[in-house]
Order: sequence, then C-alpha cells, then structure tokens
Amino acid sequence: MTKRKTILYLFLVLVLVIVVGLFCYPKPYNDLVDKYNLSLPHFPETEFRLGLDLKGGVHLQYEADLSQIDEKERDDVMEGLKDVIERRVNIFGVTEPVIQIYGSNRIAVDLPGMESIEDAIAWIGETPLLEFAEERPAEEIEKIIQKREELQGLSFEEMQEVEDWYIAFEDFYQKTELTGRYLEKAKLSFNQTTYAPVIELQFDSEGTKLFEEITERNIGKTLAIYLDGESIIDMGDGSVYAPMVNEKISGGKAIITGQTDINVAKLIVQRLNQGSLPVPLGEPIVQKKVGPTLGAISLENAVLAGMYGLIAIFCFLIIFYKLPGLLASISLIIYCIILLALIKLIPVTLTLAGIGGIVLSIGMAVDANILIFSRMREELKQSKDLLLSVENGFSRAWSSIRDGNLTTLIVAFILYFLGTSFIKAFAFTLILGILISIFSAMVISKLFIQVAAESRLGKIKWLWS
Repeated sequence: MTKRKTILYLFLVLVLVIVVGLFCYPKPYNDLVDKYNLSLPHFPETEFRLGLDLKGGVHLQYEADLSQIDEKERDDVMEGLKDVIERRVNIFGVTEPVIQIYGSNRIAVDLPGMESIEDAIAWIGETPLLEFAEERPAEEIEKIIQKREELQGLSFEEMQEVEDWYIAFEDFYQKTELTGRYLEKAKLSFNQTTYAPVIELQFDSEGTKLFEEITERNIGKTLAIYLDGESIIDMGDGSVYAPMVNEKISGGKAIITGQTDINVAKLIVQRLNQGSLPVPLGEPIVQKKVGPTLGAISLENAVLAGMYGLIAIFCFLIIFYKLPGLLASISLIIYCIILLALIKLIPVTLTLAGIGGIVLSIGMAVDANILIFSRMREELKQSKDLLLSVENGFSRAWSSIRDGNLTTLIVAFILYFLGTSFIKAFAFTLILGILISIFSAMVISKLFIQVAAESRLGKIKWLWS
C-alpha cells in the first residue's frame, strides 16, 4: 500500500470516528458551535431509546376472543386490534410503545415510562371516537389564517400578549353531530369501470337524517373525518383526510371515491369500522409493572458489565498478541462507537436482550481478530516477511470468519422474523453488531496493522511474535 493511500485511508477512518462519535455524544460540539456562533450544522441531541426493562413501565398481554370470527378474517381482525391499541396509546403520549401480535390470538403491549397499570388497561379498552367535521364559514377560516400569519415567528409567551391569539390554533373544520355511533359499517369495493378502490358507508336511520342535512349544506365543500381527534389517516402534509361532497346524499348510503392506493383505502375502511375494539379483549391475562428504579439499576449494571468485559478483552488481546492486540482493541472501540451511533440513528429500542446481542457480537468481533492473529503468527514463522504474513493472515482467516458469521446471521434472521419482541431485540442488535464487526476486523484492524507493519514498529520482532 502506497504512503498516499495509507494517509487517505487513515484520514477516512478518523473522519468516520469523529462523525459517529458526534452522533453518540453531540452536546460538547453543539455547545461549541453555539458559543462561538459558528455557521456549522448541529448534531441531533436525541437520547437512546430504552425499552421497558431499562426504563420501567407496564407490560400487558391480552387474549382476543376470536370464537365469533371467521377463520379467514382472523389475521385482519388482529391487525385491526393492534392498530386501535397503537392509536390509543400514541394519543396519550406514551413514548416508544411496543405492540406485537404473537400466536393466533394474543397481543402484547409494552408501555415504557407508564406508571399505572389501571390507567393503561383503561386506555386500551376505551372506545375510539369517530367524528365527521364540516368546513367553517369562509370568514372564520380567513380570520384563522390572518391570525396565524400575525403570530408567525413569535414565542408562545409573546403570542399570549396578542389579542385573540388562540384563534390561530383553531381548526379549519368544526365538528358535527355525526359520529361513529351512527355508522353501521364501511366496506371496500371497486369501481366497475376504472377498478379504482371505492369506500362505501352505511348509516343507521338517525345517522341517515344527520348525514343528509350535513351533505345538503356542504355541497362543493369537504367533509373531514377524525378518529380520536386526529385525521383518520396521516396525509403527510399536516392536513386532514376530507373527501369532497358533490351532492346531497339521502338514503343513508354514501361512497368515497378518489382514493387510488388500495392499501390506504383498506386502512380507512378498517378505521371507519373501529367504533369499538374489533373483538372482545377482557382483562389482560398478564400484567406486570417494572419500576423506574429497577430499570435504572438494570441499565447501570448492564453498562458496568459491558465496560468490565471490554477491559478484560483488551487486557487479553494485549497480553497474548502484543501490538496487534493493542491495535485490535482500538478497532473494537471504534466498532462500539459505530454500533452505538447506528442504534441511536435507526433508532433501535434498547432492552436487556438487545444488550445481550451487542455483547455476543463483540465476542464474535474478538473471535475474528484472534483467528487473524493466529494465522499471522503461523505465516510469520514460515516466511519471516511481516507484510506478507499480515496479508496472508487476513486473507486465509477470511473464509473461517465469513462462514462463522454467516451461519450466525442466518440463525439471527430466523429469530428476528419468528421470535417475540424480546427475541427480536436480541436478534436485531446481533445482526447489526455482526455486520459492523466484520467491517471492523477486515477493514479497520487490517489498516491499522498494515500501517504499523510498514513503520519502524515492523522491525521490532517481539511486538509481533
């Protein structure tokens, strides 16, 4: 490797370490940028996502009663149930909830940071509120727009000093008397000519009258649909889902057209029918609370165990493999920084099982380095040429490293796709860790060792024996 290439590769590794390090711990850099008013971008100061066992919270398991549901529809019903619960807990501000279906009729709910089991059960069992809303009069909408422009750029404290400031936070739509209690059913069908998805609505007798009155006074306008106070689907631009009213609709039957994505249409139908939970849940069959103190202790113990384990590994590598062991230890530190940065960026919810996957992947990274160093020693005894021994050591150890990691990856992928949330957390961090460990061993460690072998250190034989 030429000197210019060596310098370039080392520079790229240095840049990589700095960037991922700033993603892991950006506060000092951001403070420096603010202090000197530098025209540099800030790195996001997001915290690591912690799971239930590290943050504390509530774990619930339910068994859905599917006895009255046709076997072909059961998967869809369980997905609908999961969607209801996700919307329910998100509205109440629970951070990073994990809702997972497992088996044919069970659903597990993890609510990190939640303190009351009773409140959690009440939230999940509560009936979702479906509402229809009509456009406000044009003059009211104009006032809202003007007030929003007037308050633009002001802090909340400054806004409160402006007369009628609260108008800016009002919606363009006002609720009507028509709610989900008057909707008998919604179903998906297709236009016979264009084959585009069409959403059919059927109201009861009282809902029929209300819907007729609402459509009569809103011809040429839109009618917004809300579920639990938010747009029934996320429109992506902050607006609400609001089909156009083309004519007065009598008879209690209506169709919604203009939706081209069949998956979105299915989701709308599913949520329109969520006037209540799709199937009876009853009381949870498992309910467990993990206190925040216990979670903090678990996290502290996991971090300490990881630190002690790394120190022990570094000592082993340096004592038995001398300079290559020291360079491999530096490479492992870089590996840990990259892994933590990716966990934060993806982001991955960290649990004790996930930390277990990280620890196992570190062990596999160490194993790869040991295979390489053993090959290097064998080559060095035969050829006496250090640079050739380094190159042959890496190339001949690669097949063993590749096969060992590949078989572990296959098992990890199976665990991820077939396991419960606990197993998935372990499998995902293991997969991520293995991929980074291969890069760490075969690229970063190799670069460091080649640079050292080409320097004066390469002439000190006892450092390599």
